Order: sequence, then structure tokens, then C-alpha cells
Amino acid sequence: METACLQVLHYFCRSKVERMKIKRLYIFLLKTFLPLFAMTFCICLFIFLMQFLWKYVDELVGKGVAMHVLLELFSYATLTLVPMALPLSVLLASLMTFGSLGEQFELLAMKAAGISLFRIMRPMIVVLCFVTVAAFHFQNNIIPMSQVKMWTLLYSLRQKSPELDIPESTFSSGIAGYNIYVKKKEPNGLLRDLTIYDYSEGFNNLQMILADSGRLKMATNKFYLILSIYNGEAFENLKNQGNSRAKPSEAVPYRRESFRTKEILIKYDANFNRADESLMQNRYVGKDLTNLRQSIDSMTCAIDSLKNIHTTMLYNRSYKKSLNETRETLPKEENKAVADENEAAIPSFDEAFQSKTTGARLSLYTQARTNVEALQREYALQSNVLAAEEKEMRRHHTEMHRKFTYSIACLLFFFIGAPLGAIIRKGGLGMPVVISVLLFIFYFIIDNTGFKMASNGMWQPWQGMWLSSAVLLPLGIFLTRKAVNDSVLLDAETYVDNIKKWFGIRTIRKIERKEVIMFKVDYAALRLRIEALEQLCNACLSNSQRGMSYFSFWRCGGRDNEAGQIVTAMEQLVEEGSNSDRNLLLNKLMDLPIITGRWSGAWLSRRTGTLIACLFPVGLPIYIAVIWRRKFILRDIRTVRQVCGELLETVKRIEHGEL
Repeated sequence: METACLQVLHYFCRSKVERMKIKRLYIFLLKTFLPLFAMTFCICLFIFLMQFLWKYVDELVGKGVAMHVLLELFSYATLTLVPMALPLSVLLASLMTFGSLGEQFELLAMKAAGISLFRIMRPMIVVLCFVTVAAFHFQNNIIPMSQVKMWTLLYSLRQKSPELDIPESTFSSGIAGYNIYVKKKEPNGLLRDLTIYDYSEGFNNLQMILADSGRLKMATNKFYLILSIYNGEAFENLKNQGNSRAKPSEAVPYRRESFRTKEILIKYDANFNRADESLMQNRYVGKDLTNLRQSIDSMTCAIDSLKNIHTTMLYNRSYKKSLNETRETLPKEENKAVADENEAAIPSFDEAFQSKTTGARLSLYTQARTNVEALQREYALQSNVLAAEEKEMRRHHTEMHRKFTYSIACLLFFFIGAPLGAIIRKGGLGMPVVISVLLFIFYFIIDNTGFKMASNGMWQPWQGMWLSSAVLLPLGIFLTRKAVNDSVLLDAETYVDNIKKWFGIRTIRKIERKEVIMFKVDYAALRLRIEALEQLCNACLSNSQRGMSYFSFWRCGGRDNEAGQIVTAMEQLVEEGSNSDRNLLLNKLMDLPIITGRWSGAWLSRRTGTLIACLFPVGLPIYIAVIWRRKFILRDIRTVRQVCGELLETVKRIEHGEL
């Protein structure tokens, strides 16, 4: 009884200690991840804000807008860009976190302690689940408000007139209805040698003004410009005061005026006027999920009603209705033969048309063409109205799905970034930033493609908006599986080694002398192994002179049994000889090449190889690749034969006690 109690107490104590260790591990992981997530989120948000500024800089610069208005616009734009910055920041932070853990061998230590990768990812998954839910509520409640205010403010800034700045020696059309040329501008604001073309009342009533100098200033209410000009002349057409029925060849009266001082009042609104926000609140950008669904239901009913109305109008104007009405007005005779005679008595369209005169038929043709063209224009207008309504409804659909896709993307990007970081084992801002940018560009292209397809009606809205998530999900599953299995998917050294092997660049074998030797080497048996390996090499090299035909290669299932036997015997020789305490023998063993791979494709059965041989276009590239690889294998076998001769001499000297 006491033993059982002690075992239970020991179990609970051990479980409590393990829970404390896991709790400390989770705290350590969160302390590593959360600061990186906050930093990357600020960086990504700043980058997207700069991209917004570069996109609309032409509409903001030169308007003379107060700084607080621009700050207000940037604050709304910042809130609007949060859903786009979140997925990228999650991807970058997870890459940096797990890449740093892998680079510092902390991830390896956790796995060695028996903690799986899923358990290591657990605290970040929990945090990001809360982030995903918060992102959805933020996009559903905050984003509509911020988008309404941002687009309203941006529209108001677009409507504002720019600050007037007349350049030197260039015609300026900054004032509507006027074209002004100034040869020189004095520092005190005086304009020299002015030429003014006033076409505010139309080009037929053009007025031209030449002046020695002038000044331009804004009225107090900022609704007018006051142009004061000195020592000049004015020329004005008076076509509107002349005879409107005059012939084109007759002269148009004009007026010439000389002045010492003249003031011109020009209408110019330089104030900043805010637009009404209700215009944007009725659009899809200003609605939450509930309002979007209500609007979609209303639009669906309205579109169905329009379609029914258009269908009824088309039916009422068609010949089918007239034909049906004619048939319904026919008398219903008890005798069916009488009814058939009455129907047969009605003349057909061709008979009625041929009975008309030529002029009447031409008139009917003209009338029919006119009616068809009018109907075509009317139906085209109705079709455009219906297409605009359907496009607006599709935009409501896409906006509704976007509230979910951007939120889900945060979680999906974590299952891409964390395994990638565990695989590449690179921290910092170097490799993770490059991979994150490439992946996000890939995601943005797919998401934008799906959005365009859904907006144009080529795909269903849910298909287009969930396309990016459907692509990210298999990618995340694949990378997570590779990371759990400690795959070398993105290990550059692995690919470099494969390229070296393909071009026959050998990897140097490394054998270190063992400090403690458990099994001593039997040099007599070792010498027999060397001689057997040398005989295998001689047989293989002699048979290789005949080569291997295409069908012989595939009938063997793609196997090179001789090369496989040599590799197996060589590795057994190295394994046994590495137990020697003689440095010279160990050095000679290191001269044996490392032959890796499947030695000419030893991975098929004979039946499968025969089938591939029959599929000639499929098997030929593989056969050529194997022949290319076989050339380097034969070179390595020659090296093995040479080293075997040197090993025999070394072993004989050891047996004779010379070494």
C-alpha cells in the first residue's frame, strides 16, 4: 500500500514538474515571438502606408491642405491597411522566430527533450487564434468606419483646387478659363510682361490682355482671385453682340482697350470642403457583415424584379404573344374539322407580305429596321443597368468574403512561416524577409486574380475570394509535414551536393581514429575483402566496355547490379577497416570515393522496367540521364580499384609487422 502511494505521489510530482517546465518553455517562446510580431507588424504597416502615399501623392501635393487634415487621412488609411499588414507580419515573425531557434540549436534541444514541433507551436497557435478572431471583428466593425472616412476625405481632397503657382516663361492653365504667361517674377510678387488669354466665355468670345506688369492675390473669403495689371492693352471679340445671322465671311466686331490700371475678378474656390459621408456609407466599403447580407438580399430581389420586367416586356413585344392571342380568339367549334379550316384560312406571314406592293414592302422593311434599332438601344440600356446592379452585388459578395479571408490568412501564414523557419534555420532579417516578401507577392497575385475573376462575374464570388486560402492550405500542410519529419527541403547544401554528384564532383570521405576500439580488425579477413572488391571492380570495368542497350537497361528494371555490389562491398570494407588503429590504413580508406544514389536507378521491378521501355518517349530521357551518371560511376570504380591495390600493400605490411 505504501509503495502504491509513493508511486502515485511520484507520478503527480513528476507531472507537476513537467508541467512547470512546459509552462516555462511556452513563456520563453511567447517572449521570443510576441516582440518580433509587434516589430514586424509596425514595419509592414509602415511599408503599406508608404505605398498608399506613393499611390496618391499626386492628389495630395500642392493643394495647400492643413497638416491636421493629412494626418487624419493617414490615420484612417493606417486603420484600413491593418488587415493586409497582419498576415505578412505573422509570416515574417514566425519565420524569424523559428529560424532563430533553429539557428541557435534551441529547436534541436527541444526536439531532443521529446517535445514535438506541434507542441512547440502550440502557444503561438493559441495566440494567433485570438488574433484571427480579433482581426475579423476589427475588419467587421472598425474597417467600414475607417474606409468611409478615408474615401470621403480623399474624395474631398481630389475636388479641392490646387494652390496657384504661375511659373516663369511658361503658359499656365491652373485657373479654369484662363491661360497666363509671365516672363519674369520679382521677389516681391510683381509679375513682369504678362500675356493673358481669357476664354471663360468660350473661344468665340476670346479676350487677350497684354500688360507690362501685374500682381495676383487671393480674396479674403478664398472664393476669388484679384488680378491687378498695369500699363497694357486688351483685345476682345464682340461676336455675341454682333448679328447672329451674319454670314461667315463677314467681319466680327472687336474692342481694343488701353489702360494704366485694371483689376480683374476671377472666380477661384481655394477652400477645403468636406464631402458628405452618407455617399460612402451606402456603398459596400461602409457596411458590416449584417448590412452586407441585407443589401445582398435587397439587390437580389431588385435584380430578379428587373429580370422579370424585362422578360415580360420582351414577351409582350414578340410575335409569340400575338400568335397566342390570335389562336385564343379563334371560335371553338364543336367539330374539330371546322376549327382546322378556320386556322387554315388565316394567311401566313409570307403570303401576306408578298401580296403587298413594292412600295409597301419597302415601307415595312424600313419600319421594321427602325423598330429593331430602337429595341436594340433600349435593351442595351436595360442590359447595362442590369450589369451595373449585378456588379455592385458581386462587390458586396466579395467584400463579405474578404472579412473572412484576410483573418484566416493570418493562421495559414503561420503554418507556412513556422515550418519554413524550422527548415531553413536562419534568423534575423535576411533570408526570412526575402522568403516572406516572395510568399506574400505570390499570395497577393493569387488573391488579386481571384478578386478580379469574382468581380467580373467569371467565377462565383466565394470561388474567387477563397482561391488564395485554398492555395495556402495545402502549402501549409506540406511544409508542416516536412518540418515535423526534419526534412532538408530548403537546405542549400543538399542541393549543392546533388549538383556536385550530378556532375561527378566527389565528396571527400572522412574517417577519424577511434579512441576506444570495441572490435579489433582481422587483417587477414580484411585482405580477403579487399581482394574480392578489387575483383568486382575488374569484372565491372570489363563488362562496361560493351555498354548497356536501352532495352537491356529496362529489362533489368533499371538496375546496375555490379555497381550495387561494389558499393555494398566497399561500405562494408570501410566499416570494418575504420576499427583499425593504424593511421596509414585509415588515410588510405579515406581515398575511397563516396558513391551515393541508386546507381543507375535501382528502384524498379523488372515488369515495371519492361513497361517503361515500351513507352519509348518516357523511358528515353531517364535512360540518357542514367548513362550520363554511369560515366562518373565508372570513374569512381576505377578509383576504387586503384585504392584497393594500395590497401593490399598496406595490409600486407601490417601483417608482416612493418607498420
